[in-house]
Amino acid sequence: MSDSVVTKFLTRSLHRRSFFRIGGAVAAATTLTLAGCGDDPVAPTGSSVLSLGQADAGLLNYIYVLEQLEAAFYQQVLAAAPADMSTEDKDLLTQIYQHEVVHRELLLQALSVAGAGVLSNLEFTFASLSLSSRSGVLTAARMFEDLIVAAYNGAAPLFADGTYLLLLGKIVSVEARHAALMHDLLQPGSFADNSVVEASGTFAGLERTLTVAEVITELNKYLVIKVSADNLPTA
Repeated sequence: MSDSVVTKFLTRSLHRRSFFRIGGAVAAATTLTLAGCGDDPVAPTGSSVLSLGQADAGLLNYIYVLEQLEAAFYQQVLAAAPADMSTEDKDLLTQIYQHEVVHRELLLQALSVAGAGVLSNLEFTFASLSLSSRSGVLTAARMFEDLIVAAYNGAAPLFADGTYLLLLGKIVSVEARHAALMHDLLQPGSFADNSVVEASGTFAGLERTLTVAEVITELNKYLVIKVSADNLPTA
């Protein structure tokens, strides 16, 4: 995949289709009716487990599903925000939600350029989470943001085409900012504590990494139809 193609999917539709969808996310903070366009691929039905695919396309699908998870989470929270969440809290979550929509759409474009099958419009459930209080929402958000950053760290070395790292790097740097914010909102000064940054050893000072298998275990807790990473590269 050439640098020009990377640039193409970073810019080609963001000024048209995705821009208007993302721009509508400001209004979506109150109505939260952001829906996929009619030409978006639909997840296969009739199967209890969906395959993410293989090689680089499968890895893109893997990251794409994670971004769908985050967007769905923030959308649900903002649709029924706890009473003890401040206006500032909701404004911050709205901005993060909009970021997640951007990330989701960029990855969808990348999959389209790659000519890959897409697992889109997946259904998520957050019934196991306590989202009735500010603390519960922020704790869940911190968990998801930490998971996504560690997932990107684990997936990046598995791509055969290194030019995909341009897109991944642009997204994960923002996800790390989200994670740091959630840590700090819950406990000021904890934005880079030893729960996410290695404190000693060979990897001291580096963000933790999770394997695809470890992330899929967590991801499937929130998917109505589960996904399988059996065909993805592991090294």
